[in-house]
Amino acid sequence: MNKILIAIFCIGLATAVLAQNSRISRPNIIIIYVDDLGYGDVGCYGARGVETPNVDFMARNGLRFTDAHCTAATCTPSRFSLLTGSYAFRNKAEILPGDAPLLISPGTPTLPAMLQKAGYTTAVIGKWHLGLGNGNLQWNGDIKPGPLEIGFNYSFLVPATLDRVPTVFVENHSVVNLDPKDPIRVNYNKNIGNWPTGLEHPELLKFRADTQHSNTITDGISRIGFMMGGTSALWKDQDIPIVLLEKVNNFIADNRKNPFFLYFSYTDIHVPRDPNPRFKGKSTMGSRGDAISQMDWSTGEVLKVLKKFDLTENTMIIFTSDNGPVLDDGYEDKAEELIGDHKPAGPFRGGKYSAYEAGTRVSTIVYWPSKVKPGISKALVNQVDLFSSLATLTGQKLNSGDAPDSFDLLPAWIGSSQNGRKLMLEESFTLGLRSGNWKYIAPQIQSVPAWLKDKKIETGLTPYPQLYNLQKDVSEEINKAQEYPQKELEMQLLLKKIQQSKGTRPDFDK
Repeated sequence: MNKILIAIFCIGLATAVLAQNSRISRPNIIIIYVDDLGYGDVGCYGARGVETPNVDFMARNGLRFTDAHCTAATCTPSRFSLLTGSYAFRNKAEILPGDAPLLISPGTPTLPAMLQKAGYTTAVIGKWHLGLGNGNLQWNGDIKPGPLEIGFNYSFLVPATLDRVPTVFVENHSVVNLDPKDPIRVNYNKNIGNWPTGLEHPELLKFRADTQHSNTITDGISRIGFMMGGTSALWKDQDIPIVLLEKVNNFIADNRKNPFFLYFSYTDIHVPRDPNPRFKGKSTMGSRGDAISQMDWSTGEVLKVLKKFDLTENTMIIFTSDNGPVLDDGYEDKAEELIGDHKPAGPFRGGKYSAYEAGTRVSTIVYWPSKVKPGISKALVNQVDLFSSLATLTGQKLNSGDAPDSFDLLPAWIGSSQNGRKLMLEESFTLGLRSGNWKYIAPQIQSVPAWLKDKKIETGLTPYPQLYNLQKDVSEEINKAQEYPQKELEMQLLLKKIQQSKGTRPDFDK
């Protein structure tokens, strides 16, 4: 009898161990994707004039990267690459208008679809900006295809950006709180109604904007594009973080007993910056700094939810940004005047829209208490590799055509190795290439886009090639192309080879 009891106990213990191991092998995964956050915009990366205690907490207790990158210096391309494991130029991905069709075709292998196969429930909450519908978007009916058609089980979206109409939330396939008797009308080419615009009624604005951002006014802010209708569905800018966090809380609560993947895409710190009153004055830098404080608060609230449901140890959080920083991006919010001695890009040159390092080198932290030891990593890593890396983490095998530019760098992402990429593309209005400490920027004959000329950003666009040794010249001040013509030619040919290929995995050395 005792032998039988012992056998039963051993079987039960083994089952429990297997269940626990299975749970550990499939941790919850949260990608916190901040909008326009620069390398130097948080405390652990040297921020001044604003405090970010929650992000700093994750950095102290997790892995902080010093050479981590998004794939592109603008948001839509980076988001496309993150979710598909493909460089954005392969799909001609660029900044999309607010009524653009879905950029990722249904059936395309995606990060959330891969994780669904691994048994995950998946969600995207927050900014989308990857297009919706099939080219004839009807805001008053079923809005699809969208996230649900490319691998997400649940979506709650800001459809494009805060500075574009329509200023409404979309949950799954429908606009939230829409009154069918007050249908939404949107046009990006001409005014379609009698709602006031920023150019005609500047007295109604919380702050003025440039011509591009001076179309229809909603919630005291003029936007890109014209709209009418949907009054009951319009968001209040200051309430957006609270609304998004409520959806995050509900999703985690509903899925806490099984593995989940959450792509939490912040609207902060993109323009227009109109943070909740509780954060006004929290920084010395006006609304941009206050929006950073609001972003940090949102991050802390995510940590609280995980702690509440005892999920902290078994959740991998990847905190990062979609591109580098920008101060003046269309609205008169005194971001430039109040910057003080804060350096949004840290020691790097450029920022959002730029081919220089600050365009894609962003603050990045991996926080997973049960697996990732605290430390600093100098490994060269890129968000495009999260697809393959998380596939390995969750035991999924990729087909040869899946995630064509994504390499398995899981050891680097979790800190068990300092070996990252040896070769990496950087996309902007031209293409750049990192090879170790060398950085090549391809010449670009076309001029800077007209709307970008007034933003005081070093785009990196020149009619001649640029070559920098980042080990000695992290600020990319000394062009070495003429001094090292063989190196310049070598990287030029490598870049051309990447452009002509259908994918870099596995033919190119990671």
